[in-house]
Amino acid sequence: SYFGDKSSCVENPNTLNLTSSSSVRGLNSTCIGKTPLSSSRSVCRSHTPLMGYSVTSSSAVSAHTVASVIVAVVEGRGLARGEVGMASIDLKNPEMILSQFADNTTYAKVITKLKILTPLEIIMSNTACDAGNTTKLFSLITEHFKHVTFTTVQRKYFNETKGLEYIEQLCASEFSTIFMEYHYSTFIKDCFFQRYYCLAAAAALLKYVEFIQNSVYAPKSLKVRFQGSEKTAMIDSSSAQNLELVINNRDSRNGHTLLGVLNYTKTPGGSRRLRSNILEPLVDAETINMRLDCVQELLQDEELFFGLQAVISKFLDTEQLLSVLVQIPKQDTVKTAESKITNLIYLKHTLELVEPLKAALRSCNTQLLKAYYNSLEDTRFGIILEKITTVINDDTRYTKGCLSMRTQKCYAVKPNINEFLDIARRTYTEIVDDIAGMITQLAEKYNLPMKTSFSSARGFFIQMNADCSALPNGQLPSEFTKITKMKNTYSFTSADLIKMNERCQESLREIYHMTYLIVCKLLNEIYEHIHCLYKLSDIVSMLDMLLSFAHACTLSDYVRPEFTDTLAIKQGWHPILEKIAMEKPVSNNTYLTEGNNFVIITGPNMSGKSTYLKQIALCQIMAQIGSYVPAEYCSFRIAEQIFTRIGMDDDIETNASTFMKEMKEITYIIQNANDKSLIIIDELGRGTSAEEGIGICYAACEYLLNLKAFTLFATHFLELCHIDALYPNVENYHFEVQHVRSSAGNKEKIAYTYTLSKGYTEEKNYGLKAAEVSSLPSSIILDAKEITNHIAKQILHRHKSTPEMLKQRAVYHLAMRLVQTARNSRLDPDSLRIYLKGLKKKYEASCPAPGKNDEQQ
Repeated sequence: SYFGDKSSCVENPNTLNLTSSSSVRGLNSTCIGKTPLSSSRSVCRSHTPLMGYSVTSSSAVSAHTVASVIVAVVEGRGLARGEVGMASIDLKNPEMILSQFADNTTYAKVITKLKILTPLEIIMSNTACDAGNTTKLFSLITEHFKHVTFTTVQRKYFNETKGLEYIEQLCASEFSTIFMEYHYSTFIKDCFFQRYYCLAAAAALLKYVEFIQNSVYAPKSLKVRFQGSEKTAMIDSSSAQNLELVINNRDSRNGHTLLGVLNYTKTPGGSRRLRSNILEPLVDAETINMRLDCVQELLQDEELFFGLQAVISKFLDTEQLLSVLVQIPKQDTVKTAESKITNLIYLKHTLELVEPLKAALRSCNTQLLKAYYNSLEDTRFGIILEKITTVINDDTRYTKGCLSMRTQKCYAVKPNINEFLDIARRTYTEIVDDIAGMITQLAEKYNLPMKTSFSSARGFFIQMNADCSALPNGQLPSEFTKITKMKNTYSFTSADLIKMNERCQESLREIYHMTYLIVCKLLNEIYEHIHCLYKLSDIVSMLDMLLSFAHACTLSDYVRPEFTDTLAIKQGWHPILEKIAMEKPVSNNTYLTEGNNFVIITGPNMSGKSTYLKQIALCQIMAQIGSYVPAEYCSFRIAEQIFTRIGMDDDIETNASTFMKEMKEITYIIQNANDKSLIIIDELGRGTSAEEGIGICYAACEYLLNLKAFTLFATHFLELCHIDALYPNVENYHFEVQHVRSSAGNKEKIAYTYTLSKGYTEEKNYGLKAAEVSSLPSSIILDAKEITNHIAKQILHRHKSTPEMLKQRAVYHLAMRLVQTARNSRLDPDSLRIYLKGLKKKYEASCPAPGKNDEQQ
């Protein structure tokens, strides 16, 4: 069968078997105990959305928080081990994303991409978990995704040729560049694997989705794209967690995250796009600046901002709507019929918003907004709407409330199109009128304030607001059943009303069936034009995200970032901390260039080191997704990777397992960093002894110093501060503290300023200060101070800078400033002359007086 069984392929779904994650966990990752699908489906896949999932008023708010992505993962074997292909499809969005990349033994890229996708289910080959031969990739994925359903299928279904056939059949013509990429790559020597494994994953994925959904996608209906890692910055899952990008570490329901700070989106699609951008920021400065131009125009033009926001807020989940429209169910049921009718109404509602959206964009000036306006000129929007309005009533529209929406569905099709449908609708109307009349008679009969109510679960029922004292004998008459009471509100029904509800449901089934036939015929006519909705979906989600950025700016004093070869932030602050504190946090400067690319930060516990480091990474990410940044001024060098190893001041990092975690994290950074990385390391080496910790930190620093990466390294090991004597691209900074005497005058307390200053901290011996306020005997404290001072003098003497070192450092800094000026200066000649004279003075002040020959040079 298809799933996890090595027998021949049988297409009869009753014979299909699978291996679920429940049968492999806790058994040394060995796949045993195969379960027939028919008996295990409720256990393994009860949470998988079924065909016909439709947009509702509630899902418009929360749809993006519910997992709905299925991912197929396959790894090469033999010499191709480490080459990983992935294919993913969102059951709420008819877009398949293919990825393929080489990963090292840590499989960090795979884990990161899967965490970004937040899958509902992961499909892998059964050979990945053969008894006694489980692959490392399978073990790591199951370890990291313990609450995700796993399904294994036979390796033969991961078939590249079949995958290409599926895609050629299903891919919309507007997205056919995937074929060009694939076929071109097959002609390049040694590049055949560039698409092989992702196409193999696509084959298994599409076959599986067809099986669990019991439906197939319409031909030429899917958006298929290859998503490499070259167009976005890589943020590993550990860094995303450290920075609290989308999930708060203390409370997952808490909105104190970067996503929470920026998320003022009005649609589920906009929220999803914002989340994916935060986790994978852009690396193309031109694209980022186009977004920033849009945000700037939205901030400067209130009419444009509020006009767009008003229209965007009326859109439903366009991606999910598309997903349902392009699926063809294998079986026609009342549920699928009702879903198709509902979604055709949503489609009409969506298309009617195109003209208002164009009107809102008509006066825009920026390149991207103009491109969106031009895209909305697509004649297919009008063609589809015209075809719909020939069949569907003009006043049929999306409404809130289940009864109102049921009425819209019943009377969606215009009269005189189907005579039997008109008769069925008249019958339904008569039944509804009879129900209302019967309840009115009951109210008069018992002299009680009864009214007709409706819910999707109960159908029509009776509701009444009354005190118990108003009822005869304090009880409802005996003919009423299924009585519930909440405060003074009674809900109940009767035997006659139950029968009338059954007649009503029977009439509805007839209406839905006949309406469904008309809707299917209509959909067949518009399928060839429906691809314009992919374009509309992209436009709406992007505009929603850009409006969200502009909204965030109006609530705080953010500024537009620039992109240069320098990371310079003037008076920047932590965006999440500002939201938590409801006031602006202490601001600090940041400056890194190619010539000063390594910063060592010192300061006592709780002085602000970790917060400052997170702040820089968050600002970098905000800039690279096209958002304004919390600062008075900022420029950034595009980071291709963002690595963070952030410690917590209240962490107790003393055990061996924590130390091993540190080593794995720093190893990953060293293996993957390049000259375009932003590296942030906090408190490395706290999990071992001071001697070993200093040695490991020093060695790691020297390795990273050979890169051109921008690195910020916070440490309690003050010995590291002297590395600037050997490496001129190192700068020392520290967080200042003040000493405040208590009112008694005999004890000092540390007051934190959270202010960053140049140089390393003078607050040495934090442990001794803590010991002084403890109950340790004074003799021990005095001995400890004496020993510490002796050791410190030895270290200082060993690392003391010579005049020659100081001169070399000054020359290096001058040279790097001159190179930077030549690259980026936009100063006029007079201003440039003044600036260069200033550089000369700074150089002369920072090095020993030059000799005669030096002066002439």
